[in-house]
Amino acid sequence: MTQIFDNPAEFADEALDGFVAANRGYVARVDGGVVRSTEIPAGQVALVVGGGSGHYPAFAGLVGPGLAAGSACGNMFASPAAGQVYRVAKAANAGGGVLLSYGNYAGDVLHFGQAQLRLNAEGIETRTVTVTDDIASAPIDQPEKRRGIAGDLTVFKIAGAAAEAGLDLDDVERLAIKANYRTRSLGVAFDGCTLPGANDPLFHVPAGQMSLGLGIHGEPGISEHPMPTASELAELLVSKLLADKPEDAGERVVAIVNGLGTVKYDELFLLYGKIEKLLTAAGLSVVEPECGELVTSLDMSGLSLTLLWLDDELEQLWAAPADTPAFRKGSMSPRAARADVGATQAGVAQAGAVTEQPTVAAAELGRLAVAVLAEVRDVVVEHEDELGKLDAIAGDGDHGIGMRRGVDAAAAAGKAASGSSVQRILEAAGEAWSEKAGGTSGALWGSAVIAAGQSLANRETYASADAAAAVKAFVRAITELGKADPGDKTMVDALLPFRDAFLAELDGGTPLDRALAAAAAAAQSAAAATAELRPLKGRARPLAEKSLGHPDPGAVSFGLIAARISQFIDSELASVAVAGQLPETAGNGA
Repeated sequence: MTQIFDNPAEFADEALDGFVAANRGYVARVDGGVVRSTEIPAGQVALVVGGGSGHYPAFAGLVGPGLAAGSACGNMFASPAAGQVYRVAKAANAGGGVLLSYGNYAGDVLHFGQAQLRLNAEGIETRTVTVTDDIASAPIDQPEKRRGIAGDLTVFKIAGAAAEAGLDLDDVERLAIKANYRTRSLGVAFDGCTLPGANDPLFHVPAGQMSLGLGIHGEPGISEHPMPTASELAELLVSKLLADKPEDAGERVVAIVNGLGTVKYDELFLLYGKIEKLLTAAGLSVVEPECGELVTSLDMSGLSLTLLWLDDELEQLWAAPADTPAFRKGSMSPRAARADVGATQAGVAQAGAVTEQPTVAAAELGRLAVAVLAEVRDVVVEHEDELGKLDAIAGDGDHGIGMRRGVDAAAAAGKAASGSSVQRILEAAGEAWSEKAGGTSGALWGSAVIAAGQSLANRETYASADAAAAVKAFVRAITELGKADPGDKTMVDALLPFRDAFLAELDGGTPLDRALAAAAAAAQSAAAATAELRPLKGRARPLAEKSLGHPDPGAVSFGLIAARISQFIDSELASVAVAGQLPETAGNGA
């Protein structure tokens, strides 16, 4: 259990601050993560890695010469926000372009992808290589669906060494892709991990059992098996990885035994000895192996085995020197301190910084938006633990925490922008939501709130048609960004019934408040019905059977929010406010 903290919500930020204080010779703190505190040669490709916190030494511990130039650091088990990735990459850029690399998780793909678009638009050539090494998360013929676990290290090391050797962005990208293609991992757990402030682990493994195929975000494994002996465990891991090897594998491998948090080094060494004998018996030559904690999951009781099949090119790069807080290989000359690291940071953009003269109608609707955001915050706070427990069934248990962080920031940003137009208030709220929440939900909710605000704009008057347009914009932002379809067991399964019911009621002449009530009821009913679906997107997808019988947490949180907004709008004060801002509907009870 994680026991040392003041405020669980600030755990990730405070841990990162302490990490920097302990490693100033290697890293410097920037807004969104860390970058090297030593000089990077002009024109060198900058490898920027990242992901959620709780995985040390990944990701910040791998920043230094011969490896990463920077790391974007999200909240516990949640991807960093697009703005964080962007700012870290800007600070790390040395003029040779940027390669972004991270585990293949939906939230990371969304946020890093948005940052890549922004960097390229500013003339900083940026590419991406996602890590897909986990053989348990998808079959061999669907490698693009596999998630990244301890194989992050092999891809990062190869790409970082290539950048350090002075290769251009094309070659660094090519070699990272090759390393990912030739890397396979499989993990096991003996018990779950506990998020800061939580009283119980995200999951338990029954006594005498072992969970096979776990992720690194506190997700349970794919299946449970009787606890094996060390020799049996070694045989299981090796046999499954060898059965999944790349076609042109060859006979040289890097073997990495990775502890996930609480398995002691003596146990890891014991297991590695048995693994090496099995690999040798299979005709493989083990090259410069690693055994220790390299990609952890807080206090997870578990471990993983990673194999990287080498060729001459990859072997040279794997053996190349590296000097970071947590991973050192060979010898490197000392680097001079980087003088400009603080000056390269870009501050968080403030949506309200643009001068604006709101109309009377837009300002009144803006005041209502601030009140609605406060209601949304309250309902998320009330259900934070429930949402986290629901997410832990087949995911990483961070949905409640992520939603809380996002909506806290959104409500505060909306309040700070009070007096502005509804557009400016919702833009500020959406930016803050995405920035603070990270993860998939942060990207989706942030983008959707911004889209709704831009749809409402800064008009002289508002009518029911504007409410319909805002709902359409909100939904479109989520479906286009998340690319989920109905039946995938995501928030979309509650979102689309909400939209359809709302628009149908308005088209039939129903007053706005009653249309909203009908839409909220449809959303909650649809959210409950997701219990019968198997997840086809997100971290729950590999654990589809565990998810059956339980509703999707994203759909549930949307239903709760929709219901609370409906209740608020239906109150006497809100009804007066809405009637004043929607004159077309005032005559029919809105």
